[in-house]
Amino acid sequence: MPFNPRPWLATLLCGGMAHAAPVTYEIEPGHTYPSFEADHMGLSVWRGKFTKSAGQIVYDKATGLGAVDLVVHTDSVDYGLAQMNAVAKGESLFDVEKFPYARYTGQLAGVVNGVPTQVVGELSLRGKTRPVTLAILKFKCMPHPLFKRELCGADALATINREEFGIDAGKAYGFDMAVTLRIQVEAIAKE
Repeated sequence: MPFNPRPWLATLLCGGMAHAAPVTYEIEPGHTYPSFEADHMGLSVWRGKFTKSAGQIVYDKATGLGAVDLVVHTDSVDYGLAQMNAVAKGESLFDVEKFPYARYTGQLAGVVNGVPTQVVGELSLRGKTRPVTLAILKFKCMPHPLFKRELCGADALATINREEFGIDAGKAYGFDMAVTLRIQVEAIAKE
C-alpha cells in the first residue's frame, strides 16, 4: 500500500492554523519497529515486531499538535523464531496474503508543556478499523547529528483486543485476547 496522505493532513496544514508552522517528518524505517506483546496460554508473553514500515508525521512544535500516518508491512512480522513467523503470516493471525498492510492514523493530542502525550486515532488491521489511542511515553525532537535536519522520536503504547480485528486464534485454549502494542518511531524532517 503506497503512502497516500489523508485529507485531514491538508486540513491540519491549511485550516485555522495560520500562526502554526507544521513540519512534515518522514518515518525512518531503519529506526521504527512497531512491536507487540501477546499472551501464550497464560504461561508466558510472546513478543514480535514488524521490520518494515513507512509513513509520515506532521508536527507543529509551536502548538504540540500534528498528525501520524504509519503503514506496516504485515509480512515483515518477526518473532525471532521461523516457525512462529510462518504461523503469524498465515490465515489464523495476520493473513498477510489477503491483508499485506496494517495502518495507524491519528492526531497528536493531550499537549503538556508543548509536548503531545497521546495519539488519538484508528488502527486498520485485517480489514477492520477500530479506534486506538496511543499513550506517548517519550517524545523528543533534536537536530540530527549527521543530516543536520530535525529528527523526532517517540515511544508509544496501547492495549487492543485482537478479537476485534478478527484474530481469535488460541481463544479456545485460554489465550488472553489483549495485546500490547508498542511503537518506537523516529522520523526526520523532509528536505
